[in-house]
Amino acid sequence: MAEPYRRHDLVRADPAAWAALLDARPDLVAVPHLRGWAEAGRPFVVRRRVPGEDAGAVPLGLPLPPADGKRRIGLALPEEALTALSPMSLIDVAGDAPAAWRPAIRDLVAIGAGHGIVPRSFGGLLWQAVTGLTYLTATSDLDLLWPCREAVPTGLLTQIRTIADVAPMRIDGEILLPDGFGLHWRELLEAPAGGSVLAKSVDALALRPVDALRVPVAA
Repeated sequence: MAEPYRRHDLVRADPAAWAALLDARPDLVAVPHLRGWAEAGRPFVVRRRVPGEDAGAVPLGLPLPPADGKRRIGLALPEEALTALSPMSLIDVAGDAPAAWRPAIRDLVAIGAGHGIVPRSFGGLLWQAVTGLTYLTATSDLDLLWPCREAVPTGLLTQIRTIADVAPMRIDGEILLPDGFGLHWRELLEAPAGGSVLAKSVDALALRPVDALRVPVAA
C-alpha cells in the first residue's frame, strides 16, 4: 500500500471499525476511555511501523492520560476506516497550556513566523486540547514539530534553544523534513559539522548528514 500518512499525522477512526478492533483485542477490555474513543471523535496519531506489522494497515498510537498509567497503545486500522485531520498548530492549543508556559509559547510562535514556519503541537498539550482529558502535569514537556519546506533555516535551532534555556518547561520535539522524516531539534543543533543525526519516518530509520540539512551560512 502506498502510505499516504506520515508520523505525527492525526486521524479519526470510523466508530464501527474501532469497535471491531476492540472486540478483537481482549487485552484492551479493561483499559479506560477506549470504548467510546472513536464515537467521541477523539483522534489517533500515526506512529512508526514496527518490524513485522501489516503493511496494509496504518500504524496508529493512542496515549492514555498519566492518571490512567500513561500507557501508549499501539494499534493499526485500514486506511479506508480513517479520516485525516488538519494539523494542530501551537497557537491552536495555546489556550490549554498552563499560564506559566504562555510567554514562551508566544516567543516560539514568533520564532516560527520569522522563518515562515508554523510550529505544531504534539504530546501532552495536544492530547489535552483535543480530548478534554488531563494530560499535563507539573513535569510535562512542551513537544513541538517544526515543519521545514527545505533545509533547516539558519538561526532557527539556536533561537529555539534560547527560549528552551529559560522556559519553565522542557521544550522537546522534532524538525520535520519535506520527505516526512523527523529528527530531534537539539540533536541536529549539537551535531558537529560532518556528523549525522537519526531521522525517522513511518517505515524507516536513517542517518542523515547534518551538512545537507542546514542552510549554509554565508561567508
